[in-house]
Amino acid sequence: MQIWRSLDEVPADLGPTAVVIGNFDGVHLGHRHVVSRARELADERGLAVVAVTFDPHPMAVLRPEHAPTTLTSLEERAELLAGCGADAVFALPFDRDVASWTPEEFVERVLVDGLHAAAVVVGANFRFGNKAAGDVATLRETGERYGFTAEGIPLDGGPQVWSSTYVRMSLAAGDVAGAAEALGRPYTVRGTVVQGDQRGRELGFPTANVPTSVMTAAPPDGVYAGRLRRLDTGESYPAAISVGTNPTFDGVRERRVESYVLDRDDLELYGVQVEVSFVERLRGMVAFDSIEALVEQMTADVDRARELLT
Repeated sequence: MQIWRSLDEVPADLGPTAVVIGNFDGVHLGHRHVVSRARELADERGLAVVAVTFDPHPMAVLRPEHAPTTLTSLEERAELLAGCGADAVFALPFDRDVASWTPEEFVERVLVDGLHAAAVVVGANFRFGNKAAGDVATLRETGERYGFTAEGIPLDGGPQVWSSTYVRMSLAAGDVAGAAEALGRPYTVRGTVVQGDQRGRELGFPTANVPTSVMTAAPPDGVYAGRLRRLDTGESYPAAISVGTNPTFDGVRERRVESYVLDRDDLELYGVQVEVSFVERLRGMVAFDSIEALVEQMTADVDRARELLT
């Protein structure tokens, strides 16, 4: 998958394209339907599909205090967009200059001169240009002048429309199953396994520890059933997952995603890039009065995860 991070990186010999536009954070089912429609048009008309996204998220520039946590990195977004039909991703570097463009400037610079758009597909609620002045009707009108077609795809979901905001809300509530329904797959976080305090190993449940970023969405503190996948080999394992700071022990302040691969104590994962997926929430985070009580609950958590996953 090609990722172009500026208009200068777009190949000079790029032919006509079918373009989809959006933040595409999470690449939920609504996003997928937009890309699928562009893929249909592209196949009918011999076009390449280019997904236009923004990096960073526009809110991080315009109102940073209200910038949302991210569901996917740019690289993850590109991987997911490729999986539903995109041929390339153009990550428009978003700054205040880009924010000042009128809708027609955006069309001219990005869609016409940059990507040679022959077709444009967006969600029905799409807005663009300075002060969000442009909408689907604007795209259709400018498309008639510049020689491309434009259409807006009705929003999916119900009774709650699928959106990145809805996925974040579901995760914040610990409803990983609800997030998965909107995404069409379990929610995942990625990172490099680091050495922890090894208390899990001492208790009989060695874990692969991945620190979380404050700007990356993650479920609330608690215990979950899910899977851990090595990104280097693709191997995937059922896991019981703890998110939090280990409140039973003092001194741990860094929030982590800790995955115990069920019935395995032979895996060497330090320094390995992994993906952790969340299937179901088992319980909230609790501080236990004794190590014995903690181990008893961990055993019950692992048993429950095994029932759900194997």
